[in-house]
Amino acid sequence: MNVSDLGTFLCARRAGIVPESVGIVTRNTSRRVPGLRRDEVARLAGVSVAYYTRLEQGHSQNASDSVLDGLARALRLDDTERAHLYDLARAAAYRRTRREPEPETPHPRTLALLDSLPHLPAVLLGRRNDVLAWNRLGHALVAGHLDFAAPADTARRPSMSRMLFLDPRTRELEAEWESYARTHVGHLRLVRGRHPDDRELAGLVDHLRTHSPEFAALWSDGQVRECTFGTRRLRHPVVGAITVTYQVWLQPDSDCRLEVFTAEPGTASADALGRLDTLAPPAARERR
Repeated sequence: MNVSDLGTFLCARRAGIVPESVGIVTRNTSRRVPGLRRDEVARLAGVSVAYYTRLEQGHSQNASDSVLDGLARALRLDDTERAHLYDLARAAAYRRTRREPEPETPHPRTLALLDSLPHLPAVLLGRRNDVLAWNRLGHALVAGHLDFAAPADTARRPSMSRMLFLDPRTRELEAEWESYARTHVGHLRLVRGRHPDDRELAGLVDHLRTHSPEFAALWSDGQVRECTFGTRRLRHPVVGAITVTYQVWLQPDSDCRLEVFTAEPGTASADALGRLDTLAPPAARERR
């Protein structure tokens, strides 16, 4: 991870602060930057302007907890953003070397859980949003145009991040693509902050920034988001419009997470999901 990630995050967050909201009166004077200026952040955080400038420019990598707490207060960071600030500061301090990670392997107990949900769509995702496994209905809901067996082959594993930004059929599936893409990027940024030494994760971000202007724009705004539940509205090519709620179950002792999708009982979406369940081929055994 480049040490400038800390500076990029600080700059993006101060740009989003309305000066009046933190007691700074602008008196309608002309301001050259949106949000707060560096000197204003420094004053609110209780550090010198020179020191804050060095932090934002990536020239200082030894911010103490008290300095980070002051910055978090000054920039009105929520709990998720505060944790991300600490992740970035630690990464800058230690200058960790990117490593070649071991291939992610789904645990047998997680695969058993996946198989125990035959009538609920479920997808098992790794740290980098690679699909490690899915059940029959999960595959049919989010990626029916791909080979069901692809997650079992590390060379062919679908990447939900690449699909969302680079696969037209996945983009067409999302009825509220921009909102979902923003959440997806915010979570990816959060994960990258936690794992600054993951070479493949860094490569994924670099690839998407190069090949998707929309990803690059969303990445540059510095937003971070936890992604543990939410709603997706889909334009499914087989059964039509579906609104589903997703819940994320984090797997112990790993960075894997299981996404399970449900539809509100008695709705048209529940009926559509039932039709999809009937139409989806019985392919579960092919995963292994």
